[in-house]
Amino acid sequence: MKQKKIVSGYFTDDKDLIVAIKKLQARNIAIADVRTPFPVHGLDTVLKFKRSRLPRAGFIAGVIGLCVGLGFQAWVFTKAWPLNFGGKPNFSLPSFIPVTFELTVLFTAFALVFGFLIRSKLGPGSDAVLYDEAVTDDHFQILLDVKDSNEETMLQTLTEVGAKGIQTHEV
Repeated sequence: MKQKKIVSGYFTDDKDLIVAIKKLQARNIAIADVRTPFPVHGLDTVLKFKRSRLPRAGFIAGVIGLCVGLGFQAWVFTKAWPLNFGGKPNFSLPSFIPVTFELTVLFTAFALVFGFLIRSKLGPGSDAVLYDEAVTDDHFQILLDVKDSNEETMLQTLTEVGAKGIQTHEV
């Protein structure tokens, strides 16, 4: 198996990180990953990420939960086990609302959690490599993959853009 080389540079301020990313992109250096201890406003725009499809998945799962909740109650109270509660009709939509709402929320929540874990390649069986422990505390890290570019050029560019520390890793 071929070894993969990664060059990482860390920053202590999120504004410096954004400026460094813009300078690296201006020099046509491909950024493999950016790791931050908390969400950085505008980072997805600078990295030119596409809009997530996760809200669509949540909406679809919510509609499925709504249909399952409403459909199941309608079937139970009209066909499977019709009971007469004080002369009320068997298909009483207002009494179905709480269960239908809860199933809508439940299906949406499960879809969002599992969709996020699958899309982010997290969870059981994931092989996450942590190059710098400080990223979990207060450092911001840019990872550059040394496959198309010259390693020396990357090291020099990271120094010029203000990286506080630069390391080379073999994975």
